[in-house]
Amino acid sequence: MSSTELPSVSAASVLPKVAPVRVGEGERLRSVGLPGITLTVRSRPPAREGLPPALYVHGLGGSSQNWSQLMAELDGLVDSEALDLPGFGDSPPPDDGDYSVTGHARACIRYLDAAGRGPVHLFGNSLGGAIATRVAAVRPDLVRTLTLISPALPEIRVQRSAVPTALLGVPGIAALFTRISRDWTAEQRVRGVLGLCYGDPGQVTPEAFRHAVEELERRLQLPYFWDAMARSSRGIVNAYTLGGQHGLWRQAERVLAPTLLVYGGRDQLVGYRMAQRAARTFRDSRLLSLPDAGHVAMMEYPETVAAAFRELLADAGELVSVADERAGAARDRRAVGAEGFGRGGGSGARGSRDAGSVRTVSDADGAGASAGSGAGGDAKPDDTNAGS
Repeated sequence: MSSTELPSVSAASVLPKVAPVRVGEGERLRSVGLPGITLTVRSRPPAREGLPPALYVHGLGGSSQNWSQLMAELDGLVDSEALDLPGFGDSPPPDDGDYSVTGHARACIRYLDAAGRGPVHLFGNSLGGAIATRVAAVRPDLVRTLTLISPALPEIRVQRSAVPTALLGVPGIAALFTRISRDWTAEQRVRGVLGLCYGDPGQVTPEAFRHAVEELERRLQLPYFWDAMARSSRGIVNAYTLGGQHGLWRQAERVLAPTLLVYGGRDQLVGYRMAQRAARTFRDSRLLSLPDAGHVAMMEYPETVAAAFRELLADAGELVSVADERAGAARDRRAVGAEGFGRGGGSGARGSRDAGSVRTVSDADGAGASAGSGAGGDAKPDDTNAGS
């Protein structure tokens, strides 16, 4: 090596040591090194061999922990893996500093290509929904079905409560906010996130709240925490302004995979009204409307979302076997009541809690978010670093 040559150093090799990430019961955590990125992958050992693979992508400020409950609900149905996007959860920043929606989508594609797991049942929440939409549009060979929970697709009239999150992407705002909020405790920050992301923050158990505080305290020790938040926020704003073939709505039109759309009536970050446009845009879509849910329905109503996903698989002919369907029937009945979800059904299932309804939407069907009455079962969120 000459005196002018320097060894290559990745971001992952120079990060400070912080407390370990929490791993839930029945979960595994591993680190996967790929060119330019290192990804942490959370998984559950499949109930048996031969289950189709699923991949879950979290939202801004979230992590793979956001999917723990839904992954548990889908045991025996899919072989689940959830990513920590670069710069989030336990994944270090990308070497090139690219936090755009395209950059995150490229990381997911790179992982799927390297792992050889595609095509997968792809899930995305918020920012993860935008990322999953882009992956499904540009690499349809990697996606069996698409499930989007409050996807961050462009809105002309952004909700007022979502403005502060968007402002994080403005240069200098993250540093200013860090100075303003330096005396805030982790508990105060977590309560703010829960109030923004949950339809009913009172659902969160004391244990789950404690876990969320511990996770935030861990992340705040990372020198890149606010940079990852700011740059990813900027990436969302930039994606909203793209037109032509690169626009997210145009790419949504190109998605071939059967799609489940989940929207919450109390979502303060993604407008509930956007459910109607999404249902018309994705060419083979089903719409689950949850009037009492916020931004993270998979954490608030995991049983209901799992039941709707099972119905998506049944409609798409993707259920592994009849035996699997029967094994999940009892759980589905608890989640959505005796009426269940039907193709094109306009009324929701009835039970102890108001959950919502599922409709199947074709190209010619302009159905919107029908707010039927339904039962979601009592949600017991376990990880509340919800993100957006």
